Amino acid sequence: MDRSSPRERVASHHREGSGVVRIGYPICIRTATVLRRTRVTPNIIRVTVGGPGLEGFHSYQADDHVRIILPDPDGTFRLPVPNGELTLDWPHPSPVSRKYTVRRYDAAAGELDIDVVVHEGGAGSAWASDVEVGDEAAIAGPPGAKTFPHNYDHYVFAVDATALPAAARWLEESPADTSAHLVIETDDVADHAYPLAERAGVSVTWLVRSDAASALAETVQALDLPDARTFLFVAGEADDIKPLRAWSKGRLDSLFTGYWKRGVADLDD
Repeated sequence: MDRSSPRERVASHHREGSGVVRIGYPICIRTATVLRRTRVTPNIIRVTVGGPGLEGFHSYQADDHVRIILPDPDGTFRLPVPNGELTLDWPHPSPVSRKYTVRRYDAAAGELDIDVVVHEGGAGSAWASDVEVGDEAAIAGPPGAKTFPHNYDHYVFAVDATALPAAARWLEESPADTSAHLVIETDDVADHAYPLAERAGVSVTWLVRSDAASALAETVQALDLPDARTFLFVAGEADDIKPLRAWSKGRLDSLFTGYWKRGVADLDD
């Protein structure tokens, strides 16, 4: 039995693993305090939470996610309770909640950043737009994530705005000599101001999705990839990324995640 910690298992797979492996973390429910709300781009709000409730929080990979549990209309929080280390028992009916990537976790400062793409009618959007400094935020997770090695020669990230925080965190935490293509599609050119760490070996292609169709898949397929071990990370709207599944099969090692799907609230991929 592997008795190493999740941090050690993730770090080991990053260094010397192969393939994609899911590594779970003990799931906790925490109540933190909203410290800041920052408009990163016209359509992306960063909510920073902190305080003693974050003690023991863990996040070891770029696409770790948490669930923000929203209060009922009367302001009451109905929270799940842990059932063992890796599962939660949720109340019935379940409270409204939304999954978001951990954009940044600073254990020393006791701060957690969540970047939310805001849009009309979204429960998470309304929360990010209306929450005030000093409010409580209920957080479940992270539950762990699918871990991919960091020993490839080259990486391709194909993401839309919802997965931009994961790509940005990966780039920020990557070595200075990282080789990668990032293809990022948003609905608004103004979101191309989203800050990304600079790496000499990384090229970034920004796209704006037209009303007709996404250009994400065809742009990735047209990349001039190096003759090297390459890993493909794809995350975004489930239908937009679907063509890349067949294209990459047998060609590239990959990780696909449908972060959302048009017409479906809170997609669980």
